[in-house]
Amino acid sequence: MKPVELEEAAESERTLARALERLPLFPLPNVVLFPHALLPLHVFEERYRQMARDVLASHRFLAVGLLIDADEDAAGDPPPVRPVAGVGEIVMAHELPDGRFNLVLRGKARIHIDRELPRDTPYRLVQASVVADGPEPNETDLMDADASLRALVSQLADAIPEGGELLRQVVAAQETAAELADVLAAALVAAPATRQWLLEQTDVLKRIERVSAEVVVMSARIAPDHKMN
Repeated sequence: MKPVELEEAAESERTLARALERLPLFPLPNVVLFPHALLPLHVFEERYRQMARDVLASHRFLAVGLLIDADEDAAGDPPPVRPVAGVGEIVMAHELPDGRFNLVLRGKARIHIDRELPRDTPYRLVQASVVADGPEPNETDLMDADASLRALVSQLADAIPEGGELLRQVVAAQETAAELADVLAAALVAAPATRQWLLEQTDVLKRIERVSAEVVVMSARIAPDHKMN
């Protein structure tokens, strides 16, 4: 990375560290935010409109937590969320004339919600810490798993009548195996429980293995006669 890019990355990390001390929480049913992935959001409730305005006026980071009970109103006050969540930075924001927002988050990290803070806002606030990957995988095993996943996705792209080239571009843009697994999990895995498992899994090789299995199943479903090597 260039010196300017390194400084920007370092400043982003410092901003995130400050944000984690008092981080707005957006609890959602069936939504999981992965690092490096983009997540579009349509914000219409007044409390979350206020959250969007406050976040945009400060550090631009917010947490997206998966509701344990999909019915937020029936799950208690406050409704419980899974303790491992995604934190993202708002990279695009458009306020509509009636006050609603269209947002795009870019996932920044996995986080653990350490505690919920006393509420002095209409939306929830948490204190959180970053969840790091580990243990460090064997480099050869990681390279092999990365290459295998990229090959499987290439075959999936061949089986998709439309969108295959975009999928190849997404894969090519990911520099590391961890980034690849997270972005593909966001793009290809539909089941919320599986997505949450992948978010909580800190072993990169296990994440790649699970995403690879999902790609194989998807390829078989799209093209039953398509041979996966």
